[in-house]
Amino acid sequence: MTSTIDPKQYEVWFVTGSQHLYGSQTLEKVNKHSTEIAAALDRSPRIPQRVVFKPVMTDPDEISRLCLDANSSPNCIGLIAWMHTFSPAKMWIAGLSLLQKPLAHLHTQYNREIPWSEIDMDFMNLNQSAHGDREFGFIGARMRLSRKVIVGHWQDEDVQSSIGTWMRAACAWADWQGTRVVRLGDNMREVAVTEGDKVEAQLRLGYAVNGYGVGDVVTYVNEVADAEVDRLIGEYEERYQVAAELRAGGARHQQLRHGARQEIGIRRFLDERKAKAWTTTFEDLHGLDQLPGLAAQRLMNDGYGYGAEGDWKTAALVRAMMVMAYGLEGGTSFMEDYTYHLDPSGMKILGSHMLEVSEQIAAENEQPHLEVHPLSIGGKADPVRLVFDARTGPAVTATIVDMGNRFRMVVNEVDAVPMDQPLPKLPVARALWLPRPDLKTATTAWILAGGAHHTGFSYALTAEHLEDFAEMAGIEFLLINHDTTLSAFKKEIHWNEMYYLLANGLR
Repeated sequence: MTSTIDPKQYEVWFVTGSQHLYGSQTLEKVNKHSTEIAAALDRSPRIPQRVVFKPVMTDPDEISRLCLDANSSPNCIGLIAWMHTFSPAKMWIAGLSLLQKPLAHLHTQYNREIPWSEIDMDFMNLNQSAHGDREFGFIGARMRLSRKVIVGHWQDEDVQSSIGTWMRAACAWADWQGTRVVRLGDNMREVAVTEGDKVEAQLRLGYAVNGYGVGDVVTYVNEVADAEVDRLIGEYEERYQVAAELRAGGARHQQLRHGARQEIGIRRFLDERKAKAWTTTFEDLHGLDQLPGLAAQRLMNDGYGYGAEGDWKTAALVRAMMVMAYGLEGGTSFMEDYTYHLDPSGMKILGSHMLEVSEQIAAENEQPHLEVHPLSIGGKADPVRLVFDARTGPAVTATIVDMGNRFRMVVNEVDAVPMDQPLPKLPVARALWLPRPDLKTATTAWILAGGAHHTGFSYALTAEHLEDFAEMAGIEFLLINHDTTLSAFKKEIHWNEMYYLLANGLR
């Protein structure tokens, strides 16, 4: 399988601010130090994309040109700004007003420590980031700019990791711009949370959602050659534990062939439309013999976002989370909070879906089972699917909902745990987790925030990745974690409501 995600094309520009007041010798040192820092960040294993040094900025015109160049560069996904000396912030206003790419403000200095016995006024004039960055910080605050502030020495691992987290979010934001989400059929009838304003999403978030008739896909599925199906089934047999009844000569081998044919046809349909995410609904499967659950599982493994029941917001979110997580351990998937274990000694959530959970999150060293079982919903033939338990460990579950005047992201930090007992009669992919701080608090907060039942679920990402991404996208961010109290969470919702009503007037 080939991933649809290619973040190697992206780069971040490292921009240093100064001014001519200090003379050419000082500016030469500023340039030398900035080049060294950019190169070190570029080499860091904690930073996933290239860091490209840009000449030191000393006047408004060159800053404006830089920002316009960044906007027009398809490879540039954002700027990291650092003020080595004092850089008067009025000269940044025009450029920052033009900038359309994410901004990170690195508050660092070249030297780690004060050279106590040697420090003089020349050193002080050169190393002024302690107040130069405050000047830059003011103009960012005055202009109400969305940006991430990262504080610490540039060689420290935590600083580099924080830069890397921001860069992963910037990759996902760049990927969203122009992304196409294919909606096969419409929304599940009468469901509210999976609806939303697709025009507003394209205006604010950059991706387009368009519907297609299921019959359009059926044509592609029916045109798949038998030889292509044979090759894909060969891959299945190498990769999974295939049930005997699904193997060649088995009583239900044709069901597996239908599932493989769907995967090939849907993949081809998406690729021809340059789509990176898609949705289905079991209420609209006209012409398909079974719900394409295996196709959804397998396509997610290659980086296609997915949302069930027409949930285009979750499809786009899962795609963004997969881009952010590229190259990290753990895996990401579409997920749904399905049912609870309300034993007072340990309340947990069993997450699953009818079929569509990605093998990316399968337990380590577990080979998924490829099986066929009744679905009991939808009125179609019994679908094939991958069955497995998810891995254990810390994870995040996230959702995006349309609040009418804004989009809202709700994130819960969780701890995935082993199944208490086997689930022999539940042949689906599934995960079990303890939400932080506890099920009652987390679930109450989630419901108060209007969080959906569909989510993106990831072991690879942290809340920091998602908060950085929400900041770039202008999405409201609500975090439920071990520090959450319902009293404070309710106040945050109310404060946010007022903020978003007033925010446009503040700019």
